[in-house]
Amino acid sequence: MTHRPYTPWLFLLPGLAVCVMFTIFPFLNMIVLAFTDASALGGGQFTGVDNFVRMAQDPKFWLAARNSLLYMAGVVPPLVLLPLLVAMLAQKVVPGIGIFRTAFFTPVIASAVVVGLIWTWLLDSRGLVNSVVEALGGTRIPFLTDSTLLLVSSMVVTVWRGLGYYMVIYLAALANVPKDLHEAAMVDGAGPVRRFWSVTVPALRPTMVLIAALSAVNGFRVFSEIYLLSGGTGGPGGASTTMVLLIQSVGRGLTGEVGYASALSFVLFVILLGLLLITLELNRREDQL
Repeated sequence: MTHRPYTPWLFLLPGLAVCVMFTIFPFLNMIVLAFTDASALGGGQFTGVDNFVRMAQDPKFWLAARNSLLYMAGVVPPLVLLPLLVAMLAQKVVPGIGIFRTAFFTPVIASAVVVGLIWTWLLDSRGLVNSVVEALGGTRIPFLTDSTLLLVSSMVVTVWRGLGYYMVIYLAALANVPKDLHEAAMVDGAGPVRRFWSVTVPALRPTMVLIAALSAVNGFRVFSEIYLLSGGTGGPGGASTTMVLLIQSVGRGLTGEVGYASALSFVLFVILLGLLLITLELNRREDQL
């Protein structure tokens, strides 16, 4: 059976049309708008690099960038190490292991709004955690009203939500670790801890680099956790605002500054692209070892 050369493209056309309409065009439009003074009510005039000059002089931008960097630094180490430990427990074939895996993976598929409401109820000044603290004779902790504690609380939520997702990635990687390496290490007298550091960790190093990159990107562009726990304010006086939250606050509403928000989005894209390029370089070096 013969077919015309363009036949395969007809099957790809619907998917390509959706990709162009909702991904490629908005991205290119964002780059164009970054060099204008466009508003929510209409297109603006070309202003060159004025938005980027304004950004360099905007204290809110530097605050948001600092918070995003702190957030990324706070969530990457636990999201690299804790899911590995959970995965090593979850790979054991014991009664009830399915319930254990389900319990850790459930937060991954839970709605962000539901997760935010649950944690807000837990950490509110009159929430469950503070009620327990007060019952034990302590003073209420301002989890959601102190800028530093709000960031830390949001990091906890991010780690809690990400454990199950990265656990699955580690489970797939652990299944590919050669068993003969563990058997050889056992013959040499290596105990469980020694086998973990000498066999498991080296075999999982590329996976750990991948998870570090994914968690770094997700941590730097965090939005839902901060937005929901702070009630959309970014903390007291906006002191806990992150990059994506700043973009949302600048560009929303009828008075939104779409041009400036697009410039912020472009800078965020460049930063995330840099993180991914660093990851690719680290993976390339791992492959050469």
